[in-house]
Amino acid sequence: MEEPKLKVGICKAKEISINLLDEYFIKGIGKVLYGRYKIIKHNNNVSVIDSGNNPIHTDTELILVPSKKNKNTFEIIDVTIGINFHWEQKETQRFCGHLQLVSEEEEVRVINHVDIEDYLLSVISSEMNASASEEYLKAHAIISRSWVLSRIDAENQEEFHFIDDDNKRIKWYGREEHTNFDVCADDHCQRYQGISRACTSTVKDAIKQTTGIVLYSDNKICDARFSKCCGGVSEDFENVWEDKKVSYLSAIIDSPKDSIQYDLTTEEGAKEWISKDIDAFCNVKDKKLLSTILNDYDFETSNFYRWKEEYTQEELSNLIKERSGIDFGLIKELKPLKRGRSGRIFELEIVGTKRSFIFGKELEIRKVLSESHLYSSAFFVETKGDEIPSHFQLIGAGWGHGVGLCQIGAAAMIDKGYNHEEVLKHYFLDSELKKIY
Repeated sequence: MEEPKLKVGICKAKEISINLLDEYFIKGIGKVLYGRYKIIKHNNNVSVIDSGNNPIHTDTELILVPSKKNKNTFEIIDVTIGINFHWEQKETQRFCGHLQLVSEEEEVRVINHVDIEDYLLSVISSEMNASASEEYLKAHAIISRSWVLSRIDAENQEEFHFIDDDNKRIKWYGREEHTNFDVCADDHCQRYQGISRACTSTVKDAIKQTTGIVLYSDNKICDARFSKCCGGVSEDFENVWEDKKVSYLSAIIDSPKDSIQYDLTTEEGAKEWISKDIDAFCNVKDKKLLSTILNDYDFETSNFYRWKEEYTQEELSNLIKERSGIDFGLIKELKPLKRGRSGRIFELEIVGTKRSFIFGKELEIRKVLSESHLYSSAFFVETKGDEIPSHFQLIGAGWGHGVGLCQIGAAAMIDKGYNHEEVLKHYFLDSELKKIY
């Protein structure tokens, strides 16, 4: 098998500013471009405008081809990252390879054509800090490679069966096929924030030493998922996404002791578990270790292993109404109906003075209870007041969906002396490593 190429959707907007740092030519007409340009939507076409506001070329789509194969670079100005998350921000990003510009509804979409190993150089430096240890970067290179290759395998596409009626909204946010490209560049797929992040020889060595290696299970490339911090126990795939068992994405205890005395699917067990500072790989308080894993905007997040969110009655009622589009009146109760083996709620009933409604799965719950996304759905609720509480406190565990590899737990394992193969074996049951190109 040859090294695959990817089409990565970087961003879209009504106007895009680019800076070609090397010479590119427009495919089909051969016109050479260099320097700064604006890309705008013109009727149903895409137009390139130079710094003097002169139109250069207009077509239904444009492909800018590097003059030196894939070694030329370009910048995109003010790319929004962390869309709809609490760390959302803009930054200028640098890429290599082909640049495709297409019309999508009222906006222009920027797509980067790139070899998969060059793509991974950026991904593992965007998903975590490029100064992380080589063994950690090897582990993440393998799961990121596995995930993206599984995405372009038609047999691995998810099925979606959403429930949205008068009483219940059960929905999950799958990484579905994109229309004009294979994967996007933000948290919806994998962070791909440009080659300038791949600034260390360690990153390059980790990619080189794992080139073509993927996780394999049941004669297929694994759909290898990951999140920041599982909170001590990872979650089963089917409680977050499609209702099917995935053997290598089963709940595991993130601890060398490999046993707990609580049933986290029950309210009593989940509450006792979350209330305690229990030993686990991802229970990391060493800021020096965390600084080698997390990028700057992630490092701003603290207390992710155990956390609290507090709302007054008015704040919570207004928030849920705004986020869900449903007027509950005053919120009386947040009632967990179903929990997974990590304690994550995947069906939650919200009870108000006007009506009740059930939400699921975990991300839908997190979106309804926060202005962006709650850290996780592994939480219990404490209230102050009588029938209609005056205050709500959400006391929770973990950061993210909790399925597959726990990034902070994996880093802690390697810091304790485990190698990347042992880490992958710990988080992905019933899987093996296989070199496919």
